[in-house]
Amino acid sequence: MNYSHEVERMCPLTKGPHHGPAPIPEEGRWVKAYQISDISGLTHGVGWCAPQQGTCKLTLNVKNGIIEEALVETIGCSGMTHSAAMAGEILPGKTLLEALNTDLVCDAINVAMRELFLQIVYGRSQTAFSEDGLPVGAGLEDLGKGLRSMTGTIFSTKAKGVRYLELTEGYITKLAVDENNEVIGYQFVRLGKMMEAIRHGKDPKEAYESNIGTYGRFADAAKYIDPREE
Repeated sequence: MNYSHEVERMCPLTKGPHHGPAPIPEEGRWVKAYQISDISGLTHGVGWCAPQQGTCKLTLNVKNGIIEEALVETIGCSGMTHSAAMAGEILPGKTLLEALNTDLVCDAINVAMRELFLQIVYGRSQTAFSEDGLPVGAGLEDLGKGLRSMTGTIFSTKAKGVRYLELTEGYITKLAVDENNEVIGYQFVRLGKMMEAIRHGKDPKEAYESNIGTYGRFADAAKYIDPREE
């Protein structure tokens, strides 16, 4: 260790009390974290790229500093979607510190990793007060039926009004409109459940029809429109 001339000339003084770091809540315990292996928890981080063209939601389940599970959800950029596939390959098995200093290809995913790191090392994880945390695989609970990310896609203009395209329930096929041309409901298809039924051998037409649902005052509409065509 090299010391400057000024420090060399100083007389030594004994350091007072050493309490270590403040304890943080981790999986139902209070932990004094001295190193990465002291960190455990499941939590989320959200990131965006420099031109703010896309966003990533990253969920990691960390046990003793090691990433045991990763869920990468992206929206808004085709390049980021492919980068997410690489991140899914890269992240599990790394320590939190390794992951923080790994190029996850996309700015949005890197920012999500940074934000998640800050939360979890300060004890702000989703499982801070959950005894023993959550099992590996718990990240899938964030997904909808058929393991699809829950998304909301709405487009609107001043000239033509709003178009609901996709909501938590699924892919919007029709909008219900009243006499004042106001949206009062919609019809949707549960794409996740539909594809699950098809995978299990159900006829595609039957699978489609059995997963159609409606919301709001759909039956009371003066007319119905296709939000993608009309």
